[in-house]
Amino acid sequence: MTYWIFDKNFEGHQYECSGDCSDMLCYLSCCNSIMVESGCFMIYEQPHFKGQQFLVRKGEYPDFKSWLGKNDCVCSCCEIPMGSSHEVKLFERMEYGGQMMALVDDCPNVMDMFQTNHIFSCKVISGSWLFFEQSNYKGRMYLIRPGEYTRFTEWGGLSAHVGSIKRITDY
Repeated sequence: MTYWIFDKNFEGHQYECSGDCSDMLCYLSCCNSIMVESGCFMIYEQPHFKGQQFLVRKGEYPDFKSWLGKNDCVCSCCEIPMGSSHEVKLFERMEYGGQMMALVDDCPNVMDMFQTNHIFSCKVISGSWLFFEQSNYKGRMYLIRPGEYTRFTEWGGLSAHVGSIKRITDY
């Protein structure tokens, strides 16, 4: 999995990367365009995987509008690991408390499926997932990779509200 980061419109300075990069500002004053040769990555508006997140796949992204961003600079990026199966356990309270709900497929409306849209913690057993603030895969998105998240702030969530959940299956 490889991607290149550039100054604006693939011009000026460039940097090749093949994995996570917590602070692109170490290599470029501002990452304004991205070319993904292979793989799937989540880009972040702030260093150290903070701020709004955007999914980029194989292709060219000449500016922030092409990845639906509102900020003209990307500051960090992480690789999304490939997986053939997907399973996540969702909890209605922090630190895995309350009712547990298991999911192995996409969920366009969390409220309809689980009678709640507040996910306070989760355990990703396999695969990578996207949590969206709104139903039907709209609003802010959050990358959830395999591992344990004792509270929503650990995946970067501003609140426990999750409207929809999608597996990342196409690389």
